[in-house]
Amino acid sequence: MARLARGYTTIRGTMLRACWIPTATASNSLIRAGSTDMTKLMIYGAAGYTGRMVSSHAEALGLNFVIAGRPQNEVRLAALAGELGVQYRLFTVDDLAADRSALDDITVLLNCAGPFLRTAEPLMRACIAAGVHYLDIAAELDSYRLAETLDDDAKAASVMLLPGSGGSVAMLGSLASHAAKRVDTPVMLSIALHVAGGFSRGSAVSASANLSPETLHRIDGSLIGRSPDEVRDFDFGSGPATSFPVTLPDLVTIWRATNIPNIETFLHVTDGAFPDGDLAAMPDGPTREQRDANRFHAAVEVTGADGTMVRSVLDTVNGYTFTAIAAAEAARRVLRGEARGGFQTPVGLFGHGFAETIADTTIIDSEAKEKSDHGH
Repeated sequence: MARLARGYTTIRGTMLRACWIPTATASNSLIRAGSTDMTKLMIYGAAGYTGRMVSSHAEALGLNFVIAGRPQNEVRLAALAGELGVQYRLFTVDDLAADRSALDDITVLLNCAGPFLRTAEPLMRACIAAGVHYLDIAAELDSYRLAETLDDDAKAASVMLLPGSGGSVAMLGSLASHAAKRVDTPVMLSIALHVAGGFSRGSAVSASANLSPETLHRIDGSLIGRSPDEVRDFDFGSGPATSFPVTLPDLVTIWRATNIPNIETFLHVTDGAFPDGDLAAMPDGPTREQRDANRFHAAVEVTGADGTMVRSVLDTVNGYTFTAIAAAEAARRVLRGEARGGFQTPVGLFGHGFAETIADTTIIDSEAKEKSDHGH
């Protein structure tokens, strides 16, 4: 007869619960429990739209992992744990400041719980204190500036901080690094992301919580303000598309990966993709059919010191599909030992070809021009 084993730990009056589902329906849980592989991944925020997909890919990769989230999400976490045959744990991010027992046997934490404005700092600090590598899927600039601030502390603890392990940061970083290698001494980079197919409710909430009062770009190595009205066209493969300047974390990550001193980031959103109205009434996220029907694209222009400019375009699966696959793959590689202390970027850690290893992702180059036709 199947047996259900449970372990409990109390954290600041909150029940931290570790639950194995019945072993009769999850034989692989016995393999994980008795594994000689001492590395273990925790996926925090697994009950969310992207977190569930990341967890499914982690299971498909055969990773040794547990899922975790807030106590109010126990029903969904328990159901997902049952489907995947893994353990689940319940705690809020603030609990870890008082008691880090939830991380005692964890090697890598992958944070999928937004808004990252609220979760990144306590989880980063808890990981540094516990000696656990930190990964997330944030698209919010503040998470990356926080990683810069905590860089020395993380290095001292031999802990890696890898925000943006999946998603647009991995996409755009790979595209930017690829194009930068096509010119001598790159001095200017303009990059744009084309978003299609709708947002998840969690992404919409994160975006609304992180609306920046200032649009930034990087000039001579420094982040400074710019007018949000300076729109321009990018060709993502189907002709010019008007894109508007936005403050993306790639202003930090691309600079760290390439040392290009002048960087600007843009966004082109397909009509109807960005939500309006009551965010709480939104569906959980795009259906699989909607994701399959709406691929993501990115375009980049890089100018060298001699004025030569190159263009490249990235074509990939829908952003949510890419993020889930890339984050699980990044976690697999870190569990395997691909890690360096301090703040790292996906491209800096895994190389500029990382995005092209994810699903159906390709980069197409245009011929180089002798002189830039964009005024920088």
